[in-house]
Amino acid sequence: MSKFALNTALPRYLRAEQERIEAIARGYGLDFFPTVFEILKYDQMNEIAAYGGFPSRYPHWRFGMEYEQLAKSYEYGLSKIYEMVINNNPSYAYLLEGNSLTEQKLVMAHVLGHVDFFKNNFCFKATDLDAPRPILDPLKKREGDPDRRWIDKMANHGSRVARHIERHGINKVEGFIDNCLSLENLIDPWAPFSGKPRPVEEEEEQPMVVPKLQAKEYMDDFINPREYLEAQKKKLEEKKGDRKIPARPERDVLKFLLDHAPLERWERDVLEVIRDEAYYFVPQRQTKVMNEGWASFWHSRMMTEKVLDASEIIDYADANAGVMATAPGRFNPYKVGVELYRHIEDRWNKGQFGKEWEDCDDLDEKRHWDMKLGLGRKKVFEVRALYNDVTFIDEFLTPEFIIQQKLYTFGFSGRNDRYEIESRQFKDVKEKLLFQLTNFGDPVIVVVDSNYGNRGELLLTHEHMGIDLRQDYAKETLQALVRAWKRPVAITTKLDQKSVMLRYDGSEHSVVPYRQ
Repeated sequence: MSKFALNTALPRYLRAEQERIEAIARGYGLDFFPTVFEILKYDQMNEIAAYGGFPSRYPHWRFGMEYEQLAKSYEYGLSKIYEMVINNNPSYAYLLEGNSLTEQKLVMAHVLGHVDFFKNNFCFKATDLDAPRPILDPLKKREGDPDRRWIDKMANHGSRVARHIERHGINKVEGFIDNCLSLENLIDPWAPFSGKPRPVEEEEEQPMVVPKLQAKEYMDDFINPREYLEAQKKKLEEKKGDRKIPARPERDVLKFLLDHAPLERWERDVLEVIRDEAYYFVPQRQTKVMNEGWASFWHSRMMTEKVLDASEIIDYADANAGVMATAPGRFNPYKVGVELYRHIEDRWNKGQFGKEWEDCDDLDEKRHWDMKLGLGRKKVFEVRALYNDVTFIDEFLTPEFIIQQKLYTFGFSGRNDRYEIESRQFKDVKEKLLFQLTNFGDPVIVVVDSNYGNRGELLLTHEHMGIDLRQDYAKETLQALVRAWKRPVAITTKLDQKSVMLRYDGSEHSVVPYRQ
């Protein structure tokens, strides 16, 4: 991708629109990194999208596969990428050549909302390359802009992997990358913010104190002879050597493999690349609803109030409706996010919060409640900085919002052989949303023992939360872990409410009952 040397700079008229829209955005209070817009043809846009928004990544067949899927989808009219923006400082955003001027204005306004979110939401502080670890105060103001030169870092990753391919061959390296990618979600999303005490095994070595039998000073040599003390010391050393690793359950499985798996140097380097990039994308997964909602909230405000003239409103409404449309049974983060921000702004403008509001039982009084506080703008900026999707939904979703947006839960009915609405109750809808957003819907798996059964086997456990592991996924994951650990790997979980252990020894899978 980095090889094509084409002119992607904005034409002068779009550059003028960018400057105008940026001034409008700052007037509304948005605070964003310097943003570089480039204009691409649709095939270039698909190449960039296949690389996750970056012009250069490590070489791997999956990027080509994703490009082919995007290209076919565009050619058959099934999808179209209007814009793309990456969390970088300066931020880079891409416009699609051939879009109308109204669409380009819409994309610019939307992108500035994203970049403001990247810069100010606490989750994205984890992508600051110059931030100390752990980040114990993500809201602390810092001098100057953070170092987020991820375009350079991703390019460096590509160079590192390319060197290994040149030395060891593409099939060998790509095969190992395949294994790593099947494990890339086995990380701890909150590790950058975890101020955990230093593990026992990392504490400074303390001098060993050998316990003695109580005796008076003149009898000490007889009661505690040298042979006895040496034997006690040997026992203590053996006991120390038997310390369990890890000392406590470790959620960052990739970090554990980097520290303890018998990997070759090039394998360790490749796994480190995959882990670094997995952590880069975590904040975007943690804030999908909030991030898209924030960008949509501000592009809607800017476009309708400041940017457009009367002749462009219809074209804007048509383009915006395509983004906000929600099919039955689908969850659209753009729509839910923007409407929830509007709901929050309206509530805080009218004073519909606090003890007095919560204690009011008069539905008619609540319907006309308006204290004219005008705190909505301040509140949405505060929410943008302090929340992620789970806390956003948990705190601000209300029964009134559920009714307004016609939200419901649905499931497959075996009796009628079709999907049907299960509930419209606030509690059910909220629990369903939170369950889907917690840990991005992925299972929580932790390492508990690196020497299970005193056989050097790796034991993990699945924190069961009501949904069984998919057996096909679990088998593939165990195979990938065995490739890295070089020994059998097992995971404890529940299947049909029974505790079981899934195990792979390198050649055969097994499922056996498990008792702790």
